[in-house]
Amino acid sequence: MSWSQLPVRSQLRTYAKRFLIAGAATSAGIVAAYRNDLTQLQFDTFSAFGPFLRLLDAESSHNVAIWTAKHGIVPRDRRPDSQSLGVTVWGRDFPNPIGLAAGFDKDAVAIKGLLGLGFGFVEVGTITPLPQPGNPKPRSFRLPELGGVINRYGFNNEGVDAAAQRLDSVRQQGIVGPSTPKVPRGLIGVNLGKNKTSEDAGADYSIGVSKLGQFADYLVINISSPNTPGLRALQGRKELEKLVKRVKNTRDQMQWGPRGPPPLLIKIAPDLTDADKSDVATVCLRLGVDGLVASNTTISRPGAVADHPTGSEVGGLSGKPLYDLSTATLSDMYRLTKGKIPIIGCGGVSSGEDAYRKIRAGATLVQLYTALAYEGPSIVPKMKQQLAACLQEDGFSSVQEAIGADHLVKQS
Repeated sequence: MSWSQLPVRSQLRTYAKRFLIAGAATSAGIVAAYRNDLTQLQFDTFSAFGPFLRLLDAESSHNVAIWTAKHGIVPRDRRPDSQSLGVTVWGRDFPNPIGLAAGFDKDAVAIKGLLGLGFGFVEVGTITPLPQPGNPKPRSFRLPELGGVINRYGFNNEGVDAAAQRLDSVRQQGIVGPSTPKVPRGLIGVNLGKNKTSEDAGADYSIGVSKLGQFADYLVINISSPNTPGLRALQGRKELEKLVKRVKNTRDQMQWGPRGPPPLLIKIAPDLTDADKSDVATVCLRLGVDGLVASNTTISRPGAVADHPTGSEVGGLSGKPLYDLSTATLSDMYRLTKGKIPIIGCGGVSSGEDAYRKIRAGATLVQLYTALAYEGPSIVPKMKQQLAACLQEDGFSSVQEAIGADHLVKQS
């Protein structure tokens, strides 16, 4: 009797057996490959669903990602970080230098799940004094062939009061602080912005400091988003000097615990001119700004982005196409501040090697965002492993030994 003559039920049973045998063999192979690292299996399996998530538009898939992290439907990394990755800055001990940039968890709703992925720190926000809806949709656009995203969200968030309640809950749960084998922890940065219709930027940032500073391991004054009209003008020398004095005064008049006040950082654009960068560095050094975040998204469209069908969308460009420009900005600011001001390197980071280059250029800490959207959670442990390998290969026993290494090479 030929195969075609067999009863349908018999054919189905045969197919089922073959499927089960093949599935068992595949599963056995996977388990064997991951037998010493089941945590990585969880991360890789979760990340494998990324292509299905990206069938949704960019903002919807982002909302799903936040929902899964908020409800703990994400893998957790309980493996200890390599000792070489620990960083101490501003009197804070970061378990590793890899952080999640602002913009992912705008309303501080998913901190526990995100820290559980293995980030050394998570920066929430941007948070404004009053709730605001942001710009009209659609406002986020993928450039998948280039690993980039253009967004014009416009600081959509639920405001400082809602964020304060959530951050207070996080503190009470003991999520933040030194990690243990059973409880992954990390630090929290809070990114502050001004409301779109506000005519007093200084007042808005001061409100953010007074209401959220007590929950933050560091605070960021975001004056570099291209999606809020007039915001980038605050990077001018006179405007920046006036703003920093006012916000610092607000912070310094508050009562703080044994660790003192949270460090105050400024997030700058990668599109600054050389004169602008020099002015920012001068103000930061003169007024005692604690750190910089370099950089935000760019309004430029470098290389192939200009020819991409989505490249003409208005907004800030992030991801791989931003990497060179943001790293050059980082390097310039390290040089102009003579390495005296810690810098968080942000923009286009998608591997441990990318993070290492940022550190050598002058970054003390490094952030990613767009790469997480494209690669999924598995990128976090992989980046840490790659970074540790880069340090070891070049003979550095710690991240702190490698900070600004490229500048020392140029001087010698």
